[in-house]
Amino acid sequence: KALNILLVSLDKTEYNLVRRCTSTHEVWKLLILTHEGTEQVKNAKLALLNRDYELFKMQPNESIKNLYNRLLDITNGLLGLGKVFGKDELVRKLLGCLNDEWEPKVTAIEE
Repeated sequence: KALNILLVSLDKTEYNLVRRCTSTHEVWKLLILTHEGTEQVKNAKLALLNRDYELFKMQPNESIKNLYNRLLDITNGLLGLGKVFGKDELVRKLLGCLNDEWEPKVTAIEE
């Protein structure tokens, strides 16, 4: 019964991928492997996202909204791979990556 529930919730592409599986565990493992990759792939993704996070800086003429969305993309990717961020850490990262024109506002916020 659980296998049928799982199968009917899949789109056509995923269903075709797992239709020969005989257990829910087998379906689940195949879907995880397909969508998340092997441990080696996860580690490579984690390394790339960590690099993006460490080198994160505001681009010339970039809006705060776009900057924030780029940071969210990176941190959400890292969160999906098991890295957790505290709110304070994210605020410090965001304030620390702003360009010089934001310096007075950053200083005011930090005080």
